[in-house]
This record gives sequence, C-alpha cells and structure tokens, in this order.
Amino acid sequence: MKISIVTSYTNPEERMDPWREAIECYESLADEVVILGENFKQEFSFSDFTPMFNDGFNSSTGDWVIKMDIDTLIHEKDFELLKNILKRYKDYPAISLRKFQFFTPYRFHTKSRMGMVLNKKKFKNIQFNGGGDGCDPTVNGIHITEKNVPRSNIAFWNYDAVFKTKQVISEDRARFARAWFRKFGDFGDRGGDTPEVAFKAWFEMIESRYRKHVFKLDIEDHPKFIINKLKNIKKDQFGYNLFGLQNSIERTYTDYLEAYRERYFSEFVLSFNKSYKNKNFLNIL
Repeated sequence: MKISIVTSYTNPEERMDPWREAIECYESLADEVVILGENFKQEFSFSDFTPMFNDGFNSSTGDWVIKMDIDTLIHEKDFELLKNILKRYKDYPAISLRKFQFFTPYRFHTKSRMGMVLNKKKFKNIQFNGGGDGCDPTVNGIHITEKNVPRSNIAFWNYDAVFKTKQVISEDRARFARAWFRKFGDFGDRGGDTPEVAFKAWFEMIESRYRKHVFKLDIEDHPKFIINKLKNIKKDQFGYNLFGLQNSIERTYTDYLEAYRERYFSEFVLSFNKSYKNKNFLNIL
C-alpha cells in the first residue's frame, strides 16, 4: 500500500507557515509528497483551488491520497494506526479524521471532522468541487463528509495562525475576503477588503472560538516535528498570547459544556450513523 500526501503553499516564509515542519511530518508518513501552489496568484478566486487540488490528486501515485493544509500535521504516534485503518477500509472512498485546532500550544478545540483521506486506488473519479467554498472532495457528485464515510479518532493537528504576526494575518485575511466577495458578492463574516477591517472580523471570530479551547496539553504532547517551533514562539506571533486575548478571556460554564458536547456527545451521536456501510450507497459512490 502506497500513501501520497498532497499539500500546497505559496511564499510560506513570508506567510510564516510551519511548512518545513509539516513537510518533515509528511515525508515521515507518506511514500510521496506532492506540493502545489508555489506560483498561486496573489489575487485569486476560490474556483482556482479546484483545478489545482484535482491536479494534485490526479498526479499522485499512491493508493491513498491525504489532502493536507500546510499548517496541519498528523502525530507520529498515529502513523501505524492510520496505515492499519487504511487497510481495514480499503473498499471505501475516504476516511474522516478529527481536527484539533490550536491557537496557543497549551489548549485546543475539537473543531470538526475532515474527509480528506482519499482512496484513489478504487475511486479515481474523486474531485475537489464540493462544500460551501467548492474545495471539498466529492465522488460521483456526492460530497464526502463524516456522515457517509468511515470515521477514525486520529486527529489532524491544525496550527492555523499560531506562528503569524498581526500584519501577516491582516493582509492574508483581506486577500481571502476579496476572493470571497468575488465569488459570493458579499464579505459574509470576513469583514471587508482592507487589512484593518478583515483583521477585526477575524479577531472577533477568534475570541468566540477560543472560549471553547478548554482541553489542555503540554508542548511535549504535540507531534515531534513541531515541538521546537512551539517552544520558540516570539512575542509578536499570534500563538504567544493571542495578541493579549489569552490573558483577558473569561470562560463560562456554557463554553465548557459546548466544548465537551462537540468533542464527546456529537461523536457519540455520530457513532449511530452507519449509513456508510449501506451496500446500495457504496454502489452509488
């Protein structure tokens, strides 16, 4: 069984992405790493992602293709377990993994599930054209989600803006806001097209989400590839103290209940959904 990992980055040093650490992780797990987006244009459209991700999937030579964001890793303790799961579910189009979202090294939130572990050997017709932004995988036009493929408790460890400065975040959020406006005709929850307005909208979202970052861990618990970088976060980087938010946040009982509900109760409810085992549904896929 051969594993390919597809990732993308553009000017990762300028954008302060943990790209070296991510690539080291990917090369330790996979037989092949395909890197996209090195010449991705500054003022992009969301529709530009579909052909890029499809090219990455189609050019991969692995039996399984894992689509990874460059700010996301898989823990080395899960490598062998993941390989065993791929063998177990060799007849299914994908597997969904949980997403641990970090803003600081010491807390995380179980944000969502992502069906980005894709079975190319049996489902060569997978396309990246689904979901709200048109970047999620589909097979025969069916959006791959945690509800229609097998699920694993292995996590994607996502570091989002941890290593970025306010200036880098502001400019990047404005760039994505402009792309969102070009696609949908409004800015939605992205604020506006200037760095100042886009950053303000982003930071309001961060404050809301950080309330649910109630699960704690030590730096040494992170994937080994990222530990040294986490230990050396500078004061002007988001992950140091969230630009002061870490010291001012006041969580309520509701915040804790919501975080625990999303991590445990939602998974319990999801465990009763066995629709992915339906042979008729598998034949459609």
